[in-house]
Amino acid sequence: MKGYLFRLLNHEELSREEMKSILIGITQSEYPNEQITALLTCLQMRGVTVDELLGFRDGILETGVSAILHADRYIDVVGTGGDRKNTFNISTTSCFVIAGAGYKVAKHGNYAATSVSGASNVIQHHGIRFTDDIDRLNRSLDEAGIVYLHAQLFARAMKFVGPIRKALQFPTIFNLLGPIVNPSQPKCQLLGVANLDQMRLYHAVYQKLGIDYGIVNSIDGYDEISLTGPFKVTTKDYERVFTPQDLGFDIAKPEELVGGATEEEAAAIFDSVLENRALPAQKNIVLANAAFGIQVLERGEKSIEECIAIARESIDSGAALRTFKKFVELNS
Repeated sequence: MKGYLFRLLNHEELSREEMKSILIGITQSEYPNEQITALLTCLQMRGVTVDELLGFRDGILETGVSAILHADRYIDVVGTGGDRKNTFNISTTSCFVIAGAGYKVAKHGNYAATSVSGASNVIQHHGIRFTDDIDRLNRSLDEAGIVYLHAQLFARAMKFVGPIRKALQFPTIFNLLGPIVNPSQPKCQLLGVANLDQMRLYHAVYQKLGIDYGIVNSIDGYDEISLTGPFKVTTKDYERVFTPQDLGFDIAKPEELVGGATEEEAAAIFDSVLENRALPAQKNIVLANAAFGIQVLERGEKSIEECIAIARESIDSGAALRTFKKFVELNS
């Protein structure tokens, strides 16, 4: 570690293999907390490279619990978080709309860090019991079309750095890892990022991983498609700035996205979208995010207008709600 720290202080980069070795060493308590703190600080001040991020990803997956799902093609829809907008559970709601449309989804999530309700909060609020039992997970995917992977059951390395991250009180490389350590390693992902620097980083990461992806960012700082103004989308096939009007939607007001002050309020919005009684802006935001996820699953072979129509039918027909009810039945 002393050698690694000297190199970082000299503005050198570490290789993917070196970073994987460091992560494994952290899980084996090879380094004192002071050295780990120095490492995280050096990386944050200089900026994390693609290989450094992938090295830590490799280490987390190797030291964690894998989730081998019996499906070839499924998607995860996730945001980096940290935009401090306290939106309702847009990604999680979108996952059930996608599953309701007949696609497979493996949602990876955790409790909220910077908002009232994270994915695990809203899922648990409905009586779901988290599990890493592979048979139960596959049954959920087979029968409901969707499975939920609670991060804390799978990424065991995170507990070794939890106290350090809490003490530092600034973002570190670990904040970037959440979206790319889904233990089932999906071949498709829709990722929302809070800024264009993150978009460029994950674009390079996904290219190295060789998966199908879409990365979205609302220009006004949301880590999802907010419809509050223009937003940028980057995929394997194109890079484009859209406006809400391009998709046939009205511009949303920021207050229409807020998840409320309590978990109960956030869960009520989640329910209202699936039950097709939400505010028009809330429904439209979920439709937009679900549609770009569907386009990724379709390998870009369907237009975004076609994908919006598929997502809309999932809600309007009640399929998304039936999917959620089946999911609750299987996982409670």
